[in-house]
Amino acid sequence: MLQDPDLVPGARVIHPAEPDWGIGQVQSVIGTRVTVNFPHAGKVVIDAKHVSLTVVRPD
Repeated sequence: MLQDPDLVPGARVIHPAEPDWGIGQVQSVIGTRVTVNFPHAGKVVIDAKHVSLTVVRPD
């Protein structure tokens, strides 16, 4: 599965299985490891091989 090219530091994302975490901001992307700072969960490291984060695109 190809990684979303918009999944870069600074991007806003939602964890599809944890919507209560809120809209997080990507801090870093190293390989498939994505570190995201969520307002209601704090800093979380996510393996993009197992979780497809939803990028929130500005209108």
